[in-house]
Parts: sequence; structure tokens; C-alpha cells
Amino acid sequence: MASTKDGRLKLTNSSKRATGHAFHRTPIAFVNSSFSFSTEFVFAIVPEERTSYGQGMAFVVFPSIVDLRYGAATSYLGIFNRGNDNKTENHILAVELDTNASSEALEESDNHVGIDVNSIVSVESKDASYFDDTVGMNRSLVLASKQRIRIWIEYDGENRLLNVTLAPLETTKPRLPLLSRSIDLSKIFKEQMFFGFAGSTGTIRSHQYILGWSLAIGGKAQSLDISQVMDLPRPPRNHLPLILAVASVVAFLIIAGGIAYLYQRNRYAEVFEQWELQYSPQRFSFRTLYKATKGFKENRVLGAGGFGKVYRGELLDGTGIAVKRVSHGAEQGMQEYVAEIATMGRLAHRNLVQLRGYCRRKGELLLVYEYMVNASLADRLFDGDNLSWSQRVHIVKGVSSCLHYLHEGWGKVVLHRDIKASNILLDDRGATFEATRVVGTIGYMAPEVTAMGVANEATDVYAFGVLMLEVVCGRRPVEPERSPGQKILVEWVASCGRRGALLDSVDSKLAGNFEAEEAMLLLKLGMICSQIDPQKRPTMKDITEYLEQKKRIPHISFDTAAFGIPIVPIISDETVTAQGSALSFASFLYDTITVLFRGR
Repeated sequence: MASTKDGRLKLTNSSKRATGHAFHRTPIAFVNSSFSFSTEFVFAIVPEERTSYGQGMAFVVFPSIVDLRYGAATSYLGIFNRGNDNKTENHILAVELDTNASSEALEESDNHVGIDVNSIVSVESKDASYFDDTVGMNRSLVLASKQRIRIWIEYDGENRLLNVTLAPLETTKPRLPLLSRSIDLSKIFKEQMFFGFAGSTGTIRSHQYILGWSLAIGGKAQSLDISQVMDLPRPPRNHLPLILAVASVVAFLIIAGGIAYLYQRNRYAEVFEQWELQYSPQRFSFRTLYKATKGFKENRVLGAGGFGKVYRGELLDGTGIAVKRVSHGAEQGMQEYVAEIATMGRLAHRNLVQLRGYCRRKGELLLVYEYMVNASLADRLFDGDNLSWSQRVHIVKGVSSCLHYLHEGWGKVVLHRDIKASNILLDDRGATFEATRVVGTIGYMAPEVTAMGVANEATDVYAFGVLMLEVVCGRRPVEPERSPGQKILVEWVASCGRRGALLDSVDSKLAGNFEAEEAMLLLKLGMICSQIDPQKRPTMKDITEYLEQKKRIPHISFDTAAFGIPIVPIISDETVTAQGSALSFASFLYDTITVLFRGR
């Protein structure tokens, strides 16, 4: 969510319960160092409401960029979460500028500055203020005041003293700090540490800006030229009252003149164009789907996600269907989209959920599948009754057969692109795949997908490899709450292989009731599919033959092979990369540490 539009570093925007991070591209080495550092930066916090200020932001020193992906929003400021808070292995120092009272952080003030060591609970904090040298007294500061504030953070390694001082932008540095704490950072810092910023929003949103930054290791940071520090962006003019007034009048006239007519006309309205005639046998009328789902009532909802909701329905002949309502705001590319749906509808495999057809309305597409009574593989693996070993092997072979059909058995290559446990539905046939047009899910995506957006047969193979490990180990691909080294499934299984204990990764819920030889085959094959180099991954044809033991599985060395794990994208100072709905990173590609964000 962080961005550098117009030269201003913006940590958060109008998203609720989101986090933003920005960090210097390279870590700072502290080998043979006293750990002394000095930094000066200018920040501003702009709340969207007058009486509530949102969450806050922090200057952070941390050992690993990857770990920040698990920083939670709201009171955790994008740094910690409930699972890792107050852990000595965090090795994190933060100076928080907190604009929210929090029971989790044991803070009653919604306007305070705190020093955090490995926990969101501050070791020392005070209400925001600065020492006015001219009158010899403290003056209060409102952090979320929409004003630019300058802050100095200095650590003296020899005396083990951390000072935090702040003041309005135009004020020179006060001679007395707000916070002064004795801390031995040699016990907290590792040999290499990243410097940067983190911020978060909750139900109340705020915009957090860094307008200038200077950092020095082992000496005093270069003073910022305040004449070069950018102003905050102008707030947009509020045309809402006029718009609401006009809209209310227009709405009243429309409603008064034709509510009954519009209701009957729009209830079953569809969009149909001439080019769709060739697909008419696969098209359902909206009236048919409306009646089949009893008007898309909430008690008919089977599931929901970022795409929309899925409803259970019955056609007039008693056939069960599942109707997925997908928002499609742009009409551009719709013809190609429908053509692809028609292609998926012609796919025929015993392990592939049949796509029966579609319906199109303005801004909305409805996909009609055959209805599967039983739960998904994810439901059974993690929330339902335990799956036996023979059931798990049967599921893996069924999915493998289906992917082999998609890649090589239909006349042209069809990529699935979103292989995951929740897209595998279980019935008396075993594992049944849902065809999808969604591109990727974190944990299943091959490294080349997250890095370059490349999708091909090899990326499907990678996701299938992760799925095999998930089925055998009974673990999700990414579990942030686990200890370091066990958070990422592929990485953990590889570590078991390196110490010659691969079978230790088998799901403990099986209580030893599994075939060791089959388990070794599935685990090794899953790791072969999960290699970073796409050229070293087998084809789905090879995988199917390995599973049927028609071919011998190739040898794999856990000591030398490189396995794919999720990577953090590094982006330029003009780009923002988002992962999920509330996770972003921004890396500023500068060769020096002293940075002044400019755009004038």
C-alpha cells in the first residue's frame, strides 16, 4: 500500500485494516560496530475524521523484510501480530507515533510516542510534546494534526542511550529529548538490519506521509533542508453536498415516475449481443437462474470470496447447479472472456467440475457449474473428518490425471492457474477440480509468477507440487503463526529432507497409518515439482507416470536443490506492489542512505 506519488512517501491510503511498509533497499551491516546510529525525518499524519485519528506509524529497525509480511494492521502498526508479539527472537526496535489508544498495547493515550523492543507494548512512552527552549517548558503536539513534524532518533552505542526528540517543522532541535532510554542494542540487533517505516489503519483511516529522511550509521545524520521538504497534498474539494442534493432530486423524480415499471423490467434484464449467437446453447436466461436460486437468497449461498458469491440452485428438471456471480465492470474483452468460458464448457474429464454455461448482465457475469454435494479438500484437511491415507493418495492421483488432461489431453494447452485445496471438491469420484480463470493464490504461486507474472505449464506443476505436500503433511502452504523455519511448507519439508527425516513431515493426524514408500514418493515428487528452476520441474505426463509407478522418480538432493519459496518483490520509487488486500512493500532504489523525497 505504500507509494511515492509526486515524491511524497505515503504509507497508508483510504483502505481499512491495511498495512504499509517502506524500507531502504539494502540492509545495514553492524559488524565491529558500536551500533550507534542517527536519523532525522519529517512526517505528517492526516486523519479522515475530526474526532478519531486512526492507528499510527513507526520508524522500524528489523532483521528481515520477509517477516514484515506477517505484521498485522490496527494496533500492531504492521510490525507485529498476536503470534509473534513479545518474542525475543524478533530482534526489532521501533519508535512508534501512535494515534490510537489500545488495550493490546496497554496504552490509554491516543497521542503518544513510544519505544518498542520486540513488542507492541512500549518499554517507555509519553504523550507527544516538545521542549520549547525559549520559555523552558514542554508544549503539547498533536501527531495527527495534518501538520509537518520533525523527529530526531539518536542512539549512542558507547553509552547505550537512545534519545527521541520531536518538534514542529520550523522549530530547531530542542535541547531536551522527549524520551531517553538506556538500551543495549547489541543484544537486539543482528549483524545486518533493515531501516524503514511501517504504518497501519483500522476501521478509522488516516494518511501517513514521510516527507524527508536522513540516516547515518556511526555518526550524526545530515540535517534536512526544511525549505526543500514538500508540503502535504491539497485536499480535494468537497462537491458531495451539491452532488447529493442533485442526486436526491433526480432519484425522487425517477422513483416517483416509474418504480413499478423499472422493477419489472430490470428484474430479469440481461445483456445479449450478436456475437453471442454462437454460444447460445451454453447460455442460461437470468430468469431461469433467478428462479433456480429462489431469487439469490442468502440461505442459498454456498460460499463467497473476492470474486463474489456462489449460490445453490435447482433447475426445473431437478438438476442441481452452482451459480457463481462475478462482477465484470469493463465490457472490453468480454467477447474473448465468453469464448474462454465456452472452451472450458467443452472440457470433459471425470475429475473436472463441469461448467454448464453462463449468463450475462450489465457489469456482471454468472457462471453455471454442476452442483457438488460434498465439501472441498481444504474443508476435509483442516476443518472436517480426517482423510485416510488411501483417500489422500486417490485425491492426488485424480488431480494429477485432470491436470495431465488439461495440459496435453485436449488438443491444446489449457492452464488452470489456481490450483489449491479449496478448488478441489470431493465426491464419490474422489477429487474433482473446479475450472477457474483466477490467476494465482499466495503460497501456491511459483517464484517466476510472483516475480514476473509468467504463467505456463510449469507454474501449474509448481502449484500441484505444493498441493501434494499439503495433502501429505496436513498443513497449509503458508502458516504465519508458526515458528521461523516452519512458516513456509516447502521450506519446512526441505529441512526435514536435509536431516534425513522426510517422513517426520507426514500429517500427525494419520497416527502412523500410512504407506512409508508411498509417502516418500509423494513428498519427493512434491519437492521436485517445487524447485525454483522451472526447467527442472517434470511435466504432468511424467508426474502421472511416477504416481502410477510406470517410471522411476528421479533422484533429488535436498542439500543442493533450490526450492521455490514466496519472495518479496522489490519495486522502484514510482511503483507499488500489493499482495492480498492489505499488504504492500515499497523499496527505494537509492545508493545512499540519506534520502530527501522531492517532486517539485
